[in-house]
Amino acid sequence: MTAPKALVAGNWKMNGLTASIDQINRLNDLISQNGANCDVLICPPYTLINAFSKLATDHLSIGAQDCHFNISGAHTGDISAAMIKDLDARYVIVGHSERRADHAEDNETVKAKAEAAQSIGLNAIICVGETEKQRDAGQALEVVTSQVKASIPDQSVVENTLIAYEPVWAIGTGRTPTESDVEEIHNAIRQVLNGRFGENASQIKILYGGSVKASNAHALMSVPNVNGALVGGASLKADDFYGIISAYDQIG
Repeated sequence: MTAPKALVAGNWKMNGLTASIDQINRLNDLISQNGANCDVLICPPYTLINAFSKLATDHLSIGAQDCHFNISGAHTGDISAAMIKDLDARYVIVGHSERRADHAEDNETVKAKAEAAQSIGLNAIICVGETEKQRDAGQALEVVTSQVKASIPDQSVVENTLIAYEPVWAIGTGRTPTESDVEEIHNAIRQVLNGRFGENASQIKILYGGSVKASNAHALMSVPNVNGALVGGASLKADDFYGIISAYDQIG
């Protein structure tokens, strides 16, 4: 099978106000004028999903950054997958390294959230990645593959499952993963998916999420088994983000 169409996703984290809609309009203009050889996703804060979803196109989808594992109930301050779907979002990120670290989310919780998202018709972007301590101890492959195995719901199918690899050890440390580092982890993830989904596993997108920017996007996106990117700060400005999207102009 051929590789799946790439996805470049922007995770806005806790950034963005109403005026940020200008960046979505600008992004749509850039895609309309110059094209995009990949699918594009923006995951803004909950407060902007409704407004941004109204500007979604065939190329641009909108998603959320997290969801609760229950569809409804007495969970003050939480947002359910059903609420996200109700706003016409199509994706939800679960298990991001910041959620795992700041909110003590384990694989079981991430799996439950992914299951809630999939059950309501959303695509789950399941994040995995090792810490600096784990990498230095030589545990990177063990940690990441175990996270993949334990975080994917039993009901998952290739159409609603994506994996995003985040080298947590490279975030804010000044250390940068090499292309061979990325290839090793992505290949290991693909092997886990092959064991789980068989020949159809080749259609599951594996995104790379470690400080992607326009200057390194082409090199990173050309690595085998890298089917797109999960982008943080560089996705906040449309022109910067489009610089990453346009990397696919040179990738066959």
